[in-house]
Amino acid sequence: MKGNMNNMMKQMQKMQKKMMKAQDELHEMSFEATAGGGMVTVRANGKKEIVDVEIKEEVVDPDDIEMLQDLIVAATNDVLNQIDEKTNATMGQFTKGLNMPGMF
Repeated sequence: MKGNMNNMMKQMQKMQKKMMKAQDELHEMSFEATAGGGMVTVRANGKKEIVDVEIKEEVVDPDDIEMLQDLIVAATNDVLNQIDEKTNATMGQFTKGLNMPGMF
């Protein structure tokens, strides 16, 4: 029984290293989303940090700030959803078959 436990611990350590490598790779990835037909572009990294927001001059209307705000929110939510989807797809391979509430 001790041998099985040692093997299981080795497998868990191996899986943990793979998970950490996958997470590091995710953090290094870049994601981009646009709204308003490319009028607003939001870029983020895999850590969910917004690294750039690009706004085309023609979408800036002082009389319609709400539209610009909506475009920024839409692009930001889209880029964050992309990161979530990629994270779930990448990290989900490690938890497939495990019934662990609260995991990815």
